[in-house]
Amino acid sequence: MTTASELEDLNVSAFDLMPSPEEIKARVPFSEAAARTVIEGRLTLKRILDRQDPRLFLVVGPCSIHDPVAGYDYARRLKALAMEVADTLYLVMRVYFEKPRTTVGWKGFINDPHMDDSFHIETGMERARAFLRQVAELGLAAGTEALDPISPQYLGDLISWTAIGARTSESQTHREMASGLSTPVGFKNGTDGSLEVAINAILSAAQAHSFLGVNSQGRSAIIRTRGNPYGHLVLRGGGGRPNYDSVSVAIATEALKKAGLAANIVIDCSHANSYKKPELQPRVLADVINQLRDNPDPRRRAIVGAMIESFIEAGNQPIPADLAELRYGCSVTDACLDWDATAAMIREAHQMMVRVR
Repeated sequence: MTTASELEDLNVSAFDLMPSPEEIKARVPFSEAAARTVIEGRLTLKRILDRQDPRLFLVVGPCSIHDPVAGYDYARRLKALAMEVADTLYLVMRVYFEKPRTTVGWKGFINDPHMDDSFHIETGMERARAFLRQVAELGLAAGTEALDPISPQYLGDLISWTAIGARTSESQTHREMASGLSTPVGFKNGTDGSLEVAINAILSAAQAHSFLGVNSQGRSAIIRTRGNPYGHLVLRGGGGRPNYDSVSVAIATEALKKAGLAANIVIDCSHANSYKKPELQPRVLADVINQLRDNPDPRRRAIVGAMIESFIEAGNQPIPADLAELRYGCSVTDACLDWDATAAMIREAHQMMVRVR
């Protein structure tokens, strides 16, 4: 007689139990201060997307979080800067815990918090949640990339803005997930630079969906969503070419309008838009602000935000066998702009925005 072991899980070596979202949240509950930050962050971003707030929002921070101490150091600096430029810019900290991989490599803090291929996901999830609470308690809204469709059940209550990456905008799973997220969601254009995938994703995520997932107790559930009306387009370049210029923005604006969507565009200053050279990001942002000068009325312009990859130290580093050799505040994934250059570019953007008004 055929047994189940002969038919299923043939390439699975183990099933390790994962604490439920409810259990992780009980260990790291949100505080009232954190909750206020998250709610205010979401409302502010929605007001910007609805053209009720004339500011530009900037999602700024490391390519990925690997050291919560350095990450919190960065968050404190960003909070001080956010207060300084708050009349023209709304700063959101980029807090990415999951990294998509073309083949192999470090998959991020949640998957491998010890950075040694031990994959203690239960530890990574709890520590990631603790870090998000710290950032929120500073009064700084957080943005992240939603990669694993189960992670939002663990972390979603501490996130104010979500990105769906270029590799996953075409995924039905991620479109369905985005339809139920409580945050505005930015969909990136395809890695080849095409807009169609992201526009279709925005349309799909705005609709109600029903799909398999887990509930707060960690049980399999049919998740039924209402649809997310705050999907928007993120231009990140592609195919080796940038697409932040005024012609590309105009083409994207028309494509959104043709699809019956709000012309809300965020410019990713990194990736192909800066040819993966972080030192070029200030030039990209300056060009974006200059485009706003040509259309100073926030109700008529399409660009509502920008993204910047930035950390304390410039560049990036490989993960050494001895983690004590890691350079403090330096990315272990994509190269980043250093803090001093980041602060300078944001202050310059602030001054340019003052003149736009």
